[in-house]
Amino acid sequence: MADVAEDTRTLAERVRDHMWAADRASQGMGMQVAAIGPGSCTMTMTVREDMLNGYGTCQGGLLTALADSCFAFACNAYNEITVAAGFDVQIVAPGKLGDRLVATAVEVSKTGRLGVYDVDVRNQRGERVLAFRGRSYTMKGKPVLPSSED
Repeated sequence: MADVAEDTRTLAERVRDHMWAADRASQGMGMQVAAIGPGSCTMTMTVREDMLNGYGTCQGGLLTALADSCFAFACNAYNEITVAAGFDVQIVAPGKLGDRLVATAVEVSKTGRLGVYDVDVRNQRGERVLAFRGRSYTMKGKPVLPSSED
């Protein structure tokens, strides 16, 4: 059983590395993948000055982008191309300049081609900033990794 868990974690790490190499959006926003596993992911992002809106808080779309990226890594970790079918967000507190945000994605359900994932975004004080629920659609038979990496 431990070998299977290790194999799925190693596969998730390889998928992460492959996706990250081409993910200019997440890299450009200073995000980092802190942890990855089958159906799970943790990412971080520090709120920079160029991310602030007219009220001096992090623009909501950028908070959502962190959650969406975390969702994407979590649901693609099985090495099947998986896309967002939709998501809902609730911004519950502002992100402030210098905040180190931590997004944690967990798989709630994965049945056939459909998945549901929750992403919790918190600041360095552990205060919830955003709650995200994503719905995914898996394209069966289409691996994330090129066949030479399988």
